Amino acid sequence: MKNWFYYSLLISSLIGKVISSYDDTQCPDVIPSENNDRRNNENKLRLMQYNVEWLFLDYYSAADCPGDGCTWHNESQAQEHLQYVYNAIDDVNPDIVNFCEIEGCDELNALQTLLNDGTTNTYNPYLIKGTDTATGQNVGMLTKIDPTKSLYRTEDKETYPVKGSECGYTGDDETTGVSKHYISEFYINNMNIAIISAHLIAFPTVSTRCAKREAQATILQSKIYDYIQNGYEVIMMGDFNDFDNIVVDMNDNIPTSHVLDILKGNNGPLAEKYSLTSIAENIPQKERFSEWYDSDGNCNTQSKDDYSMIDHILVSDSLLDKVVYTDIYHGYKEYCGKMDSDHYPVIVDFDFS
Repeated sequence: MKNWFYYSLLISSLIGKVISSYDDTQCPDVIPSENNDRRNNENKLRLMQYNVEWLFLDYYSAADCPGDGCTWHNESQAQEHLQYVYNAIDDVNPDIVNFCEIEGCDELNALQTLLNDGTTNTYNPYLIKGTDTATGQNVGMLTKIDPTKSLYRTEDKETYPVKGSECGYTGDDETTGVSKHYISEFYINNMNIAIISAHLIAFPTVSTRCAKREAQATILQSKIYDYIQNGYEVIMMGDFNDFDNIVVDMNDNIPTSHVLDILKGNNGPLAEKYSLTSIAENIPQKERFSEWYDSDGNCNTQSKDDYSMIDHILVSDSLLDKVVYTDIYHGYKEYCGKMDSDHYPVIVDFDFS
């Protein structure tokens, strides 16, 4: 672990420098003219899905973060949290890391500088801002392989409850979009790959949230299907805030929604038109937990009931054939007052040789 005093000074200086060079809306505005590949081994790809829990270095007033509105109550805590996030990424050493609950380009560039350690530029940051103005949270990535197309979003809307919903929602029909997501395209080892990242609306079993989340999944299903039809392999990943009824987690949590089935192509308007598979199927069930939520507020981290798997990586068939390793990184402990994220990273390795 690198010297904390050095990094506290470095992070403080980075905030001012980064803010002056980016508008915190999208980074970068233009992708490189060539698809640059900076992997150590160009036959392998390590992917990391990481909800980093309110990684905000700049004050966001609507959420009062850093402040009383989020986990990190002041700038000093936010900077220390960044160091802990860096430690996890540095330990895993992914080729692509997807972030949920990150504020914007400032945070990505601060991490980029820490990971690059002042030497060659290994990771490049990419983010397009979403529409969740209440929290200010976004999804973004650091990657050793540059995309072939600038990140984009869909502003499609879907009415909920969707057909066949079993969420128990009894209100009027409403419409929603996917507030936190991006769509990206890569050319990796002679394969066209679309990576779609999303952080879906929270609370797995609340009926209104459940119904809205199914509608969000239905919007993304259409994008997945379009890419499959156009000859792309697909990676769909993020914090879906829901359980998998097939690859169940350590507590046998069963969803009230069809979110995972919709994204996998097992349900929804495009059911059985394509198929995605969770990479977690080869992780032992006792290790299938990616999030800690102190539901009863007693700070008892020994209670396994507070753990679940709501972070997922789904892949299409040709990519599934190349999976050689899957894991949920449990390299730190959860407890009240911790500085790590309340989520654990999900990891998958592909071998293209």
